[in-house]
Amino acid sequence: MYAIIKTGGKQYKVTKGDVIRVEKLEAEAGKKIKLDEVLMIGGDKPAVGSPIVKGASVEAEVVEQTRNKKIIIFKKKRRHNYRRKNGHRQPVSILKITDIKA
Repeated sequence: MYAIIKTGGKQYKVTKGDVIRVEKLEAEAGKKIKLDEVLMIGGDKPAVGSPIVKGASVEAEVVEQTRNKKIIIFKKKRRHNYRRKNGHRQPVSILKITDIKA
């Protein structure tokens, strides 16, 4: 059984036991969270929501709160001696999917 969930403005296809990186969620490492925005449940009895499946949820455990690899932003205008280098690390939560409830 798999589910398609929405969190942080992105969609993820998950199964039980998967480990995914999502936009930062307000939960400490080791806590269990419930993701209610389930767009679809697949398997032997697929269910498609409009837009979400009623009563469906995905339970996950927060493994770690960390940051992604650094993204380098480099701006340049040729022949004008204009160069700007900037970096950014986005905070993320690492989740381990424990259960999918239809």
